[in-house]
Amino acid sequence: MSTTSNSLVSLSIAARMTLNVHSLNNEGGEGNQIQTRMIDIVGEDNVLHNVNAISGDMLKHVLMEHYYRRAKEEHISLCTSCQRFNVNRINADDTFLKKTKGIKDADFIDQLLQHCAMDDIGGILVTEEKRSVPRKSICEFGWVVALPELSRTESYFHVKYASERGENKRKEDANDQEKTGANRGQNIFHRPASSGVYAFVCHLELGRIGYNDITQSYAISEEERQKRAALLLEGVMYSFLELNGAMRSTQLPHLVALEGFISTSDSAIPAPLLSPLMGGSDREHRFAYRKQAQEIATALNGQGPEHVRLHSFDTLSEFAQRMRSLIDTSTPQALTF
Repeated sequence: MSTTSNSLVSLSIAARMTLNVHSLNNEGGEGNQIQTRMIDIVGEDNVLHNVNAISGDMLKHVLMEHYYRRAKEEHISLCTSCQRFNVNRINADDTFLKKTKGIKDADFIDQLLQHCAMDDIGGILVTEEKRSVPRKSICEFGWVVALPELSRTESYFHVKYASERGENKRKEDANDQEKTGANRGQNIFHRPASSGVYAFVCHLELGRIGYNDITQSYAISEEERQKRAALLLEGVMYSFLELNGAMRSTQLPHLVALEGFISTSDSAIPAPLLSPLMGGSDREHRFAYRKQAQEIATALNGQGPEHVRLHSFDTLSEFAQRMRSLIDTSTPQALTF
């Protein structure tokens, strides 16, 4: 592993992940039928397809849960609310809000960044009386979208036996069963499971960690920025190793394949990001998005320094190795533009 230090301003990940028999994307129930989240996309054939997908909100929540655990473990600064993993985050930290009441928005953001790493990384809209101050998130996630030709959702029949105590109730159910053939002691429901190849995209603005967008300056030390960046990259890696979502107690997802690229930039040049939906299910063109990303990186670098780099991976273990190398050798580059 290289020990050379690399400075990063931005990082993008594009990947295809094969998930089997999962229910991470349920959106609720109707009667005894659990509904799967479906969205419309335009395929390589320029035709609309209805496919199942996992919300970017879900992926963001998974990341922040991993970040929270590591931040607690490493004693990184968290507001009182985030220490309890309260979804309202700093909006529920009454002590901090009272302390900062009436100060200018720029000073408020400075204190927020110093006070809580999760609100720095995850972003927050602070809403209180006579104040509405936004903090843009460092990380951005797209929908995890199934490839039309390589995905399917099936609904499976389940029966849950509901025991009823009392002899009279049992006799009543037995009489009903003799008359109608139905057993009221059984609850019937249908549960979906999806399998397929999914396209994943995310983008991290590492250069903005601890950065006050109003004052255009940093509110925390370089050492603190480095700690937060390392935990953020770890959280992204862990999000693939331990996916979260609905019905994991009985339908834990089978992640059987992961391939794609990580692009990085150490300047104002953006880290390239192309959708893995490109190329469709055609094996000959399945890496079209990765090939174009490499060509774009070469064009962006031109004849000058190699500001943009591409790190390809073909397995989950290779992805983990690439991420570990970046965690161990990279620092968040300060914005100078």
